[in-house]
Amino acid sequence: MRQRSRLAIALTIAGSDSGGGAGIQADLKTFAALGVHGTSAITCLTAQNPRGVIGVQAASPAMVRRQIEAVFEELPPSAVKTGMLYSKAIIEAVAEALPSGRRLPIVVDPVMVATSGARLLQAPALRALTDRLLSRATLVTPNVPEAEMLAGLKIRSIEDLRTAARRIQEGHGCAVVVKGGHLRGGRQAVDIFREGRTEFLLEAPVVRGVRTHGTGCMFSAAITARLAGGDSLIGAVRFAKNFLTGAILRSQRVARHTVLNPAWRSVGHPRRV
Repeated sequence: MRQRSRLAIALTIAGSDSGGGAGIQADLKTFAALGVHGTSAITCLTAQNPRGVIGVQAASPAMVRRQIEAVFEELPPSAVKTGMLYSKAIIEAVAEALPSGRRLPIVVDPVMVATSGARLLQAPALRALTDRLLSRATLVTPNVPEAEMLAGLKIRSIEDLRTAARRIQEGHGCAVVVKGGHLRGGRQAVDIFREGRTEFLLEAPVVRGVRTHGTGCMFSAAITARLAGGDSLIGAVRFAKNFLTGAILRSQRVARHTVLNPAWRSVGHPRRV
């Protein structure tokens, strides 16, 4: 009998996107494209499509916790990412369910506001996010509006991105990628990575005419997949930037919309565990 390969496992804890472009659906597509077995804990149901979020129904904190515990019982992941967490109670349930006795890479995508403007994190939940999860995170990946809230400054330039990254790292003790895709007018999509004293710029050409719904989810999911496979944090971040750029460049048409293409090429799988 042929010996089966053993896949690395990653867990996403996030909301469900009924349009399939972001959230749990984007994460699992990305994990699969990168040769990782994806597991999930759904925090919220959202009624949404590429135009926007129509409604949100949160799962009970107890059910969120049960999902995470069920995954760890039989399919212990080598890396975890969080996306839309929505409420203080759900954040606390996630923090309590994640095991504290092992060094587990945790990537926090601090989803706060949808591209359409819908609020995806209740106001009282921000403090719980910083206190309960960022203190344990390996990496946090805010976009410009999220970084402005976490760092307490307006971001209008690359230098502002650097300042925000430094403040977030110093304030919460985790590595950070501040994603500059929301900066207007630039020809490059610029992100700032900071870990300890290491800081570098990530650049890629801005692709015009493509709706980028789900890019933050895909980026953090790609990092998580590579960490699950044993990559270094810096290697995982650099890979994810290139992977996302390819998914945008080779985006596809679905009905009247463009969607990211996580299967844009055959990529090397993360190392087996």
